[in-house]
Parts: sequence; C-alpha cells; structure tokens
Amino acid sequence: MSMLEVKNLNCSYGNVQVLWDVSLKVEEAEIVALLGANGAGKTTLLNCITGLVKPESGSIDFQGESLLGTPGDRIMEKGIAYLPEGGRMFPDMSIRENLEMGAYPKCMWKNRGENIERMFELFPKLKERQKQTASTLSGGEKQMLAMARGLMSNPKLCLFDELSYGLAPIMVNEVFKIVRMLRDQGITVLLVEQNVKQSMEIADRAYVLENGRVSLEGKCADLIDNDYVKRAYLGL
Repeated sequence: MSMLEVKNLNCSYGNVQVLWDVSLKVEEAEIVALLGANGAGKTTLLNCITGLVKPESGSIDFQGESLLGTPGDRIMEKGIAYLPEGGRMFPDMSIRENLEMGAYPKCMWKNRGENIERMFELFPKLKERQKQTASTLSGGEKQMLAMARGLMSNPKLCLFDELSYGLAPIMVNEVFKIVRMLRDQGITVLLVEQNVKQSMEIADRAYVLENGRVSLEGKCADLIDNDYVKRAYLGL
C-alpha cells in the first residue's frame, strides 16, 4: 500500500479542464518530485489532495483511505501537511506564535511545547529570534518558519509547493538540505518545484506534468539522463 495514490484524476475550473487522468504514487519515506512549467497543473493537483479543490473524477487515497469529500482540517489531522507557495504566515505574530498556530487541532495542541523545541533544533535561527515578528524576517527565514509551522502537526506526508521561489542560492541549498533531512527522519515528501536540477538531486522519483497530463515518470537517476528532460528542463 502506497502512502499516497492518485488515480485518473480529472479537474476543471469552470469550462477549462486543468488535470487530465493524472495518476501518481508516493511511497513511504521517499521524496517524489512533481516537475513542470507554470500552468501545468501542479498546484491544482496539490489543492485536490488537500481538499481545497474538488476533482470531477478519479480517486485520491492516503494510506489506503479515500480523501475525496474529506474536509481540509480532517486531512491535516490524518497526517498531511501542505505548505503553499509563499508560506502564508501570520505576519504580525511572533515566530513562536506562528509555530503554535501550526498545532491548533486538539490532538496536537497538548504537545505543542515539545514540538516547538523540536522545530528549534531543526531550525536554530528560529530559536534565536522566537520573539521576533514574522514580517521582519528575511525571505529564507520566512520559508523556514513556514516549513516549521507545517511540521508542528507531526505529519506523515508533506506537500511542498515551490520551496525555493524567490530565495537566494545559499538559502535554496539550505531548504533542500532540510527536505532531505525530513526524508531521513521517515517523513514522506511530495515536492512541487521549478528548480528541476536540485529537485532531482534529492528526490527518489519524479513525475513530469505537462498541460495537465503526466508525460514522464521514473527514478530521478534515469530521468536526469533523459534527452527530453535535459533539453526542456535542464537547459542542456
């Protein structure tokens, strides 16, 4: 049984179909990269998985149970954390208050202190500035805070959308290093990224989404040598 399995998913916005029979699997404790250009349907797929968008047909199963029709808060309680592009923090709250907001469900609230300390071990810079207002952080620090807030729910599966967007190269390296650490700790990751090279360096497998359809899939070690991937995504 896969951690996450999407089968023949179709989704439209009004009369415009965005996803066409999309299928993918994410196994436990692996990183899967979802690659593609802007408008390919990557974020729509994540929104379907997290209950933000209702697909027209197909199935979405998490640990063998269907997610279709499940409210977003229940999906999070089942063990899925979603970090949308930009993080979307609470800018006027402190770092610590933002982390507490990541543990608002009753089943997670009682362990918030322990989880905050765990986040401070993973993100030492946040501990140094825990009383600082989130809006005053740098772009890289805001992304770290957004990641930490998502991890406060003790997820089994993390969905990351464009983690590297707008970050300086040194911070991109740091963020990808943390994603690899999460996998090493047993957390499964579905990573949506336009930074194809670095995504494929840390991911186990990848799917290429083009015009709402899966055009390629396989192990990253194989796809990185694919002539089409080299031309279209690696500039080689």
